[in-house]
Amino acid sequence: MLFAYASFANSILDEYRLYGIGKVEKKLDAKLTQENYWKNAIDKSDTTFGFMEKYDSVLVCDKNNSTLKLFQKDGNSKFILKNTYHAYTGKNHGEKQNEGDLRTPVGIYNLVKKLSKVDDFYGPLAFVTSYPNLYDRYKNKKGHGIWIHGLPLNQKRDAFTKGCIAINNEGLQCLSKELELPRTVLLIFENKQVSKSEKKELVKLAAWLYKWRYAWKYNDLDQYLSFYAQDFKKPNGMDFQAFSQYKKSIFSRNQKKSIIFDNLNIIPYPNHPGIFQITFYEHYQAPNYRYNGPKELLVKKTGDTYKIFVEN
Repeated sequence: MLFAYASFANSILDEYRLYGIGKVEKKLDAKLTQENYWKNAIDKSDTTFGFMEKYDSVLVCDKNNSTLKLFQKDGNSKFILKNTYHAYTGKNHGEKQNEGDLRTPVGIYNLVKKLSKVDDFYGPLAFVTSYPNLYDRYKNKKGHGIWIHGLPLNQKRDAFTKGCIAINNEGLQCLSKELELPRTVLLIFENKQVSKSEKKELVKLAAWLYKWRYAWKYNDLDQYLSFYAQDFKKPNGMDFQAFSQYKKSIFSRNQKKSIIFDNLNIIPYPNHPGIFQITFYEHYQAPNYRYNGPKELLVKKTGDTYKIFVEN
């Protein structure tokens, strides 16, 4: 295996030296679609919560046991439990569906903002979460203003929240010093533990993602559309049929594209077996369009492959 890899590397270098990047780019892109490449990359990673290139801190809220746990990467990039906080969550069980239903959401969330000045009821500070996220909006879930906050400074509180996550004020202040918000992800689950991800499946998903990229980059419309579920829809309401026609128009131009992904994260969705959130930072460039920004796919396991059912 090592000899074969070295031989391939030397061959690619020879072609690049003699003919330039255009001669070898497609071959390198094809290599990124192979599971052998991703097995090597992912084997080196701690996949306790999925494959995470972006996140150094993971907050895990267990609604059943009323805990919020902080895991952080150590010097060997292993997620280590740093702290466990008693957490107040919504009075009612189940996933949040509507405004005022007294439920804490289940899902994968970012901390989008730190609020240093809040009403005394919420303690010394608060973190605003990204609820409703893409999956919540796909499911037409309502509500907003889900925070991680503290306890009242000058009054008692009930044993539950209206849907937020509340921890003691000293713990919240310590947590605030530990977190770098853009590199933190919040996982909230109920009934089913967030378990160690199967590396084999993460390898398969990463290779699958780069096959999607390959079809996209090299204008293979039929192959590209095969990665999408028939019930696919965009956040703006565009369904699979309209999306297909839109992409057909773009692919017909047969333009050369540059598509680079970094900060890749593949996370199994809490309480929803077979659903995965894939996020990355996309660098896209074509002759008449350029985009540099975040990208999110929600995919579902379908037989022995995966299908994108919503994309943002």
